[in-house]
Formats: sequence, structure tokens, C-alpha cells
Amino acid sequence: MIKRLTIGCDKNELVKIRQFTSDMLEEHSVPDLQAHKLVLAVDEVCANLIIHANDCNPESRIEFDIDFKPKQIIFTFRDRGAGFDINEYESPSMEELVSSRRQGGLGLMLVKRIMDKIEFSTEKNHNICKLIKMYP
Repeated sequence: MIKRLTIGCDKNELVKIRQFTSDMLEEHSVPDLQAHKLVLAVDEVCANLIIHANDCNPESRIEFDIDFKPKQIIFTFRDRGAGFDINEYESPSMEELVSSRRQGGLGLMLVKRIMDKIEFSTEKNHNICKLIKMYP
């Protein structure tokens, strides 16, 4: 069953994404620790879409779906912002982060570690990002 939430590209909308995701995971009895990790990954991707791909333009929209399959959960984001493929992102080493005192970059590393698969595509002028998590 697919559940959908559509939000404007405003950082204040992140609370809706977190709550929606948390509620759906609880409804499907996902254990708390796993649910917290998944909410973190969803929040990070959505924040990047709002801030970087859509320049915090509240007129821009993000469609967010959660699809519970028998062995996996698929989180899908659709937007019309600037495209970015997390799979092409080179995570900085911890030494690089510390020595450069760089802020940011850790969120995408976490997303890659939490999710089992990440897919990007473009369809009818929409960027589509799918985060896939396998479970028993």
C-alpha cells in the first residue's frame, strides 16, 4: 500500500515529513531503532531537496511516497528542482572533515549507510529519488 504526502519546499515542512514517516513506520510495526534511522535518512534527503534542489521556494512541491512491500520499504521523492545523484557523491573521509573544519556532508554519508539501495531517475520533468530498505 502506497501512502503519499505532498509538501512545499520550506524547511518548516520537514516536521510534517518526519511525523508522516514515523506514523507510517509505527503503523507497520517497524522496530523503534530501525524507524529512527529511516526517519533520519528521509529527513536528510528531503532537507537537501528543499534547500539545495529547490532553493527553499515554498511554491515548489515535493511528493513523498512510502510503499510497504513484503520484503522492503520504498521511500520515493518527486520534485522538479536541480537534479543530484547521491550515488555519485564522494563521501569525505573523517580526516578531511576534521582537518578542513567543514560543516555538512555527514548527512548523505548516513543515508548511504542506512539504506540498502538508492535509485535516481528523471521522468516527465520530475527528478525521482528512491530509498530502499530491505527487511525480513
